[in-house]
Amino acid sequence: MLNSPFAYKMARNALFKLDAETAHTVTMKKLRLMAKMGMSKALNPGVADAPVDAMGITFKNPVGLAAGLDKNGECIAAFSDVGFGFVEIGTVTPRAQPGNPKPRMFRLPEHQAIINRLGFNNHGVDALCEQVKQARRTTTLGINIGKNFDTPNENAADDYLHCLAKVYPLADYVTVNISSPNTKNLRELQFGESLEQLLGALQQKRLELADQHGHRVPMTVKIAPDMDAELLPQLAETLVKFGIDGVIATNTTNSREAVAGHKFAGETGGLSGAPLTDKSTEVISALRAAVGSELAIIGVGGILSGDDAAAKIRAGANLVQIYTGFIYQGPPLIKDSVTQITALG
Repeated sequence: MLNSPFAYKMARNALFKLDAETAHTVTMKKLRLMAKMGMSKALNPGVADAPVDAMGITFKNPVGLAAGLDKNGECIAAFSDVGFGFVEIGTVTPRAQPGNPKPRMFRLPEHQAIINRLGFNNHGVDALCEQVKQARRTTTLGINIGKNFDTPNENAADDYLHCLAKVYPLADYVTVNISSPNTKNLRELQFGESLEQLLGALQQKRLELADQHGHRVPMTVKIAPDMDAELLPQLAETLVKFGIDGVIATNTTNSREAVAGHKFAGETGGLSGAPLTDKSTEVISALRAAVGSELAIIGVGGILSGDDAAAKIRAGANLVQIYTGFIYQGPPLIKDSVTQITALG
């Protein structure tokens, strides 16, 4: 089965003969079918339980699936079965939207990287919520929320508040995505008054929802790797001020320095995978220095091996997430990462 490195490599080679987005669509359909037939547990490479407490949640193990792979929550059961300690779905927006024109996803195998400019393509928050309600899951679920492409930044809070209210009773934690490079001007929400207004509105709404539903759902914010280092302490202070529970570091990068000369280097979009490894780890280290123990940090970006995952933990992360590494390495990467993190003691 695909739970061994050799078997996954064979399957990956076949899928890589298709363009990146078609391969993704085919894979998701197969995963849904396998879960429905009770076969997806066979994909688990034998991931051991390694509980981690963070944000008031006990995670089955410290390795999660990053948002973006399962935008509509269609494969929650399969990804739970594969061995992830938590699964984050989305990014979801209030209304369904098609995303950016195709082609919009490009593999760079020489660099174990992907460039995407998908643009929050999703079926809308109501459709995602129905998927979650029907899903069989055995692991922690995060739901990542965003704004529609045509919602101006001055009205962005309305979109985030709408999504938060919808997903609140279904999520173990909620992630506020203000760092995708593929929605125009979205990253401007990471700074200054725009950030304070957004987080203030979200914090007030969460207090109301906690009273309404009788429990408090942790909230994280996903940030970009490209901000100036001197701005990180200011960002961290703002996150703490508004009661944010964790930060996901980091999203994809706009930089092409590590892939200069590649035929796809000129494509717009976020670069993920191995070229992001060191940059995201540096952000984690700077964040931990800025926040002490006041925030949980979920490290993501360029994890292609268990050693990469352990490096994120050593830099200050409590948990890690994988996406591009999962595309290139498959389920064995989950086991390797859990093993190497556990070995840190």
